[in-house]
Amino acid sequence: MTTGEKLAALRKRKGITQDHLAEILKVSRQSVSRWELNAAFPETEKLIRLSRLLECSIDFLLNDELEEDPAQGERHREPSADDCFQFIRECGYFFLATISAGKPHLRPMGMIYSDGKALFLVTDKRKNVYEDLTSTPFAELSSYNLYTRMWIRISARAQEESSHEIREAILDLYPMIRQEYTNQDEIYFVIFRLAIETASIK
Repeated sequence: MTTGEKLAALRKRKGITQDHLAEILKVSRQSVSRWELNAAFPETEKLIRLSRLLECSIDFLLNDELEEDPAQGERHREPSADDCFQFIRECGYFFLATISAGKPHLRPMGMIYSDGKALFLVTDKRKNVYEDLTSTPFAELSSYNLYTRMWIRISARAQEESSHEIREAILDLYPMIRQEYTNQDEIYFVIFRLAIETASIK
């Protein structure tokens, strides 16, 4: 099978139209069509995103002699912290569930970060989420990608994070935090490290 044939087959298996794929990758539908007809070839950055989205290796896409993806078994491994971070970033949001007074409490969140080992989220010591996570450190995260129709679900244990390197990496990723927390308000800025216990993308 050619690269184009593989792209078309994997896209259809996921139930994604050419229009949706074009929207996800920020290209025209004609570009997707040309890739699938082998009239053009995706750029490297697009190939990386395609391999993640279609759950296959880049080697499988590029090698016409490979009829089956040798990395297929790896797709069933639990996602890493970076996998979770990338998925949530593409969704643009996530829901965080905590325990408050013995009951689940769900709220939408937006800012998340990964150092490759754990996830990190930002909150404010004046908010309920801070009290929830300090009193009961168990948390669950979930998000849904409207284009790929895939869910992520994560169970984690939260702990306050004091690393200067993590703090600076988050502030660089989300510069609006620097504007919100200046001078005396900095005492309310807090980061939680989320040690992942289970994670799945389906």
